[in-house]
Amino acid sequence: MLLVIEQVLNGLQLGITLFLMSAGLTLVFGIMRVINLAHGSFYMIGAYVGATVTSASGSFLLGILAALGAAGLAGILVECIVLRHLYDREHLTQVLATFGLILFFNELTRMIWGRQPLFMDVPPWLAGSIEILPGLTYPSYRIAVIAVGMLVALLLWFLLARTRLGMRIRAGASNREMIAALGVNIKILYTLVFGLGTLLAGLAGVMAGPILAVESGMGESILILTFVVIVIGGIGSIRGAVIGALLVGMVDTLGRAFLPALFRLFLPGAHADGAAASLAAISIYMLMAAILLWRPRGLFPA
Repeated sequence: MLLVIEQVLNGLQLGITLFLMSAGLTLVFGIMRVINLAHGSFYMIGAYVGATVTSASGSFLLGILAALGAAGLAGILVECIVLRHLYDREHLTQVLATFGLILFFNELTRMIWGRQPLFMDVPPWLAGSIEILPGLTYPSYRIAVIAVGMLVALLLWFLLARTRLGMRIRAGASNREMIAALGVNIKILYTLVFGLGTLLAGLAGVMAGPILAVESGMGESILILTFVVIVIGGIGSIRGAVIGALLVGMVDTLGRAFLPALFRLFLPGAHADGAAASLAAISIYMLMAAILLWRPRGLFPA
């Protein structure tokens, strides 16, 4: 039972990381109608800058602030220099342009930081464990990641549902021509939205730094999971991003943890491990297919 609870917490932590990625990406696509394949690159930028500043200063909080600033600024520059010229173009053009940005940022990180991975230490004040239940301790850092993700989800809801800027963002998603005719500077609005999306990706990257190796190309693997989350939750929906991320995190984590033991009940050891690993790898795509058969526009379409 304790092992199940621990794996559920691991799935929750993965789901929170995916939410930080998918929230920004679903905002960008839902409002700006831009397919941004380079979203994982801002996750990578946040991780690299956070690791570098944390190592140089010894302060993890300073590393987080630097990662947020770098990812947000990089997103604003990309929107102004590249994406602003692609809004009225076909999605294929956007895909090709943002794929080119992936190659550019991967090579740029190799030029600046080299090809060897960087490693971030967990900050000393989060290096311990917390006893959640008698006999069950869980790393404090992973609990902090979950708490940060929940706080971000609450702040995003407040921004979109209770502020004037959120009202303009929702209006721009519904009818960009009308909101522009009412005097709202749609270019600045789009820049802010894209910068917010990349800032969230940078936050996901720096929070994942102490858990994963920081290396060039690290954004591509999580980008695939992020697209699965958006499709499951519904494009343009923050609520869908939350639910989709938690579903994907749980299915992926619990599948990898418990399918091998389940398959060993009726298959030899090596065959069981191989079959379980294969099924765990495709389980999230099976989940996505099942949900799309039931709700073709996702669970909570915007």
